Amino acid sequence: MSDVEVLKPLKTWSHLAARRRKPSEYEIVSVNLQYNDRPGSAAPYELDPNVFMNRWYVQHRNGSPLKHKDWNSFRDPDELIYRTYCLMQDGQETYVYSLFDQFNAREHDQALTPQWAGTLARLYTPGRYLLHTVQMASAYLAQMAPASTIENCASFQAMDSFRWLSHIAYRTKELEGTFADKGFGKDERQYWEQDPAWQGFRELMEKTLVAYDWAECFVALNLVAKPAIEEGMLRLLGNIGRRNGDLVMSLLADAELIDATRHRRWAASLVKLAMETEGNADVIRGWIAKWTPLADAAIDAYTSALAESPAAAETAKQATATFRASLGL
Repeated sequence: MSDVEVLKPLKTWSHLAARRRKPSEYEIVSVNLQYNDRPGSAAPYELDPNVFMNRWYVQHRNGSPLKHKDWNSFRDPDELIYRTYCLMQDGQETYVYSLFDQFNAREHDQALTPQWAGTLARLYTPGRYLLHTVQMASAYLAQMAPASTIENCASFQAMDSFRWLSHIAYRTKELEGTFADKGFGKDERQYWEQDPAWQGFRELMEKTLVAYDWAECFVALNLVAKPAIEEGMLRLLGNIGRRNGDLVMSLLADAELIDATRHRRWAASLVKLAMETEGNADVIRGWIAKWTPLADAAIDAYTSALAESPAAAETAKQATATFRASLGL
């Protein structure tokens, strides 16, 4: 007889076995998938520790002041996986493009006033530059996240940002066909780089893109910058568009804010997990204090170009503050 103990076969993956229940599809395909997050390792990737990539991850991910004993315990409250995300957003895109088709058939844009078309040319279609920075920052967050479940949420967020800017690009081409004299498709870069209305958001997002610590990037992007963009641009344009007879703008903003609400859910869940570790609340509060003045200034600059909504800035800033207050910090 051999003295070697015969191990019973596991009924599921070892990292999920402790829960003593059948794992969900979300857990099977989302949890603990990273191979470069070994605790205390000086070489997250199996290369020389002095390789630039290893030093980058050690400094900006492993060395982050935001600590937790097990980031892999984070769960997306919506439990999205790539399959269900694609199903859900395929339906969303079908809805959005049916809006475009319906309103185009009704000659919606021909009914818009030249003044409102000029507002869209200045304050809406250049927004594809802004949303591209959100996409890039979300992709960086996904790349640097300390757990695959966080990485997935940030990746879906980047995909949503790309969808949003694609909507702007589509509307740019449509509006160009009706208002050839407004500079649609031609003047957006000049507005983005030079118009005072955009310079606050431009500064905010350019600085967010060089917030290299993964956790500071998360706070700057998801707790400060994105809410400012969503409240100070998307929701505002949707509301003003409705008053100017632009139902496409209004309904499109509403559809995109559905995604934004989901992004805030996972961000709130990550903050809740982080606060299990003593000291993390102070770290997050410090970053919020650092980034909020930039976001508020961006809202002020953008909304100042919309004289018909004098209370827009305070409304947007209060909405962002209310979201952060809900985090329990």
